[in-house]
Amino acid sequence: MNVEPPSSRQPANSLAARAQRALERAFLHLRPPHLLDEVDHPAVLARVEQEAGWSNRYAFMVLMSAGIAILGLLLSSPAVIIGAMLVSPLMGPIIGLGFAIAVFDWAEVRKSLLAVAAGALLAIAFTAAIVFLSPLTDRTPEILARTRPNLFDLLVAIFSALAGGYATVRGRGETIVGVAIATALMPPLAVVGFGLATADWSVFTGALTLFVTNFVAIALSATIMAKFYGFGSHLSPEQSRTQGWAILGVFLVLAVPLGFSLQQIAWETLTTRTVRDTIAQVLGPGSRIDMLDPDFSATPISYSAIVVTPKFVPEAHNQIREALDARLDRPVSVRLQQLVADQDLSRALLDKGGARRREDAEALQLRDHLGLLADIDPGDVTVDRDRLRAIARIPTTTDSSLQEIRALEARALERHPGWDIQLVPPLRALPPIHFPAESATLDAEATETATLIGWALARWRIGTVGVIGHHASNEPAALAEARAAAVAEALQASGVETRIAAPPAGQDLRQEEREFGLAGVRRVEVSIGG
Repeated sequence: MNVEPPSSRQPANSLAARAQRALERAFLHLRPPHLLDEVDHPAVLARVEQEAGWSNRYAFMVLMSAGIAILGLLLSSPAVIIGAMLVSPLMGPIIGLGFAIAVFDWAEVRKSLLAVAAGALLAIAFTAAIVFLSPLTDRTPEILARTRPNLFDLLVAIFSALAGGYATVRGRGETIVGVAIATALMPPLAVVGFGLATADWSVFTGALTLFVTNFVAIALSATIMAKFYGFGSHLSPEQSRTQGWAILGVFLVLAVPLGFSLQQIAWETLTTRTVRDTIAQVLGPGSRIDMLDPDFSATPISYSAIVVTPKFVPEAHNQIREALDARLDRPVSVRLQQLVADQDLSRALLDKGGARRREDAEALQLRDHLGLLADIDPGDVTVDRDRLRAIARIPTTTDSSLQEIRALEARALERHPGWDIQLVPPLRALPPIHFPAESATLDAEATETATLIGWALARWRIGTVGVIGHHASNEPAALAEARAAAVAEALQASGVETRIAAPPAGQDLRQEEREFGLAGVRRVEVSIGG
């Protein structure tokens, strides 16, 4: 392509004109002259325009790609996510947008933009619907990886687009390159849908920022590749100059904040490594960090750490804080929980001085252990060292059943012999006690349920309950009272006072049998409140 003279509106010897001519000479030097002769520009543009618009096929493939992508993200499966990239059709309209910008074809620009926007909205709506109906709504590592765009994400988008532009012009490997481009676009769109469905706006905005950044970078990188192969050679020098400076300006606007984001991520990674190394150094050989959870939004930055150690280190918290103050340029708070593994705690602490310190350390370890079991702050665990008693109240947000909480309490008692440990479950409805047909005798399962109810009532400090017996329609009515009496006797053995109550007036046994089945109505209910 011949270089046109500078615009008559600008002096030939001006600084901008000289810079423009230098750039054009360098550009021509990088591009061998025979490249323009090898490219059939009209045929390439026709092929690009054909793939750039909206179609039924495009909409269907967007839906399929988005669906596969969100399932892969929810399952945290890179292989499934890659499968979504194989069928994504997003390369067509975005490459079309880049080539349309290169030749200043505003009709094609609008057509490609509409296709991209419609496809993006379709993908977001479809993925949001899948997440809304899905039982899996946790933020997986694959989801979180697409919520903090940085400079590396921008480079991935640029390299993918340059490869896509080259493949489009040369007519080789468009499908494979399309996978690379879709990698920078479809997963972020699926994460946007996840954030919308779960009302997690930090995930929503982070993924949307990544998508917009990658979309703009890919389109403009495709424009650069198109210009390199001579598309838009009919433009005036003034138009080419404006186009070039605009592209450069957009890349700078994108790169600067993404560079700062990358710097912040690097600092967070280095800080986490420093905290991890400091904890390992203070707690000594044989310790293992089971969890290290940072909160960079807190002031000061905080870490929650659970460490399995061969021995308890009473002054570990202060030592870690002093070491981090010396190593880091800003304050960092560490909440440490030590779990002593396979060793007698008192023997491990004999060298720390006296029985009193041993008791203090044992109480501290018990508080940390119960805080971990109850999923609460160890400071909220009540420990009476003199009476060897500890109480932890399970939060109301727990998903654990009464059986599971009782099992956790049993594990704690086994681990800390001699202590009276109570895990108090949140107040909730008690499970019914079921009976065999034609029987008012507690079998093994019913006895276990009655024991569980007695345990829960003791933890709640409830001394009186009502007991309501039920019978099936094909059983004598006297069985209801007999079953209630059997349960009342079992609860009284646990120290609970009972009052046998009659079933609700107007009870429709047939309706209950249709709803719960015969086995479901042969039951006794325990009502809190007498």
